[in-house]
Amino acid sequence: MAAIRFSHVGKTYPGGHVAVSDLNLDIEDGEFLVLVGPSGCGKSTALRMIAGLEAITSGALTIGGALANGLSPRQRNVAMIFQSYALYPHLTVSENLGFALKVRRESRDLIDARVGETAAILELKALLDRRPGQLSGGQRQRVAMGRALVRHPRAFLMDEPLSNLDARLRGQMRVEIARLQRAAGVTTVYVTHDQVEAMTMADRVAVMRDGILQQLGPPRELYDQPVNLFVAGFIGSPPINLLPGALRPTGQGVALELPGARIVLPPELIQRRSALLAALDREIIVGVRPEAAWASDEPEAALSGVVAFQEDLGANMVTTVELAGAARRDGAIVEDLSESGLPRVSTQMRIVSRSGARRAGDQQVRVALDLERLHFFDPASKLAIG
Repeated sequence: MAAIRFSHVGKTYPGGHVAVSDLNLDIEDGEFLVLVGPSGCGKSTALRMIAGLEAITSGALTIGGALANGLSPRQRNVAMIFQSYALYPHLTVSENLGFALKVRRESRDLIDARVGETAAILELKALLDRRPGQLSGGQRQRVAMGRALVRHPRAFLMDEPLSNLDARLRGQMRVEIARLQRAAGVTTVYVTHDQVEAMTMADRVAVMRDGILQQLGPPRELYDQPVNLFVAGFIGSPPINLLPGALRPTGQGVALELPGARIVLPPELIQRRSALLAALDREIIVGVRPEAAWASDEPEAALSGVVAFQEDLGANMVTTVELAGAARRDGAIVEDLSESGLPRVSTQMRIVSRSGARRAGDQQVRVALDLERLHFFDPASKLAIG
């Protein structure tokens, strides 16, 4: 096992394309870290630099405290698991598991012991005599993991290993991989574009965009305290609602203006989040997680609108509401944030509730907000306020 450290690491390809820029990231010994972001964000490039499959343009990469920039992939003793499984179709499961040890000319006794131990951990003992073509997708993925585990590597590197599986198998394998990693205690770096995988598996999540690390922290921290609009919009399912708004001073304190509504914020909230005072009389973006809003029959509920669409997910109902009374300046904020890669600002919002009676389309509805769970962002810098 080994800690991995990126110190000002960059990767620039011929022609000038910058895939990773000034990456500083410490991955602790035994940690499960997930690199997440949209396609082209640099997460796979970062993983391949750890493996030695991509040369580092600048900076230093250390594995176990030793500089790894000039080491070959074999010298690094890390195991890469790809989405394609990379199994030998003409070999049995047992032969696939032991292949790397055979190449290293390990003894037959050691190979048999390691293969048996790994097959037991991954529940593959009944499949040892089968070939990959006789296995299901989930079984092939377990064999691919076993090929890595049998080597006793210093780190696991996983590049979207579940993308070829259906939704049910992905859910099962998420649990399996997390269980295996915790049992083995091996430093693991896992790349995915699926934020659900990141939230459910990781000790910490690193969110990347355009080759730049946006935020690093435990999954719950990224969800509750996103540092900017990109992280807020990328983490969470259903995604966060982003509404155009403004903060105004009033005789009662500070009022939050939203489409069709004016809400006086509690004084204790302003005390705790005093940075909001610097945004008075300015347009802002207000983030509302779908579970921090709910349909209400109370006339004092903050917002009003009409039901645009409903999605019955069984345990939950996701309702899209078109808010009434959008201010004239709202369109400017929406247009300003329409650039590629940023979440969409609109006067529609989705709310999540326990499944119940469906509401008719175009039905009038009021929406209450949990004011303590609102997020505020600067439209210019895209950074969180307070």
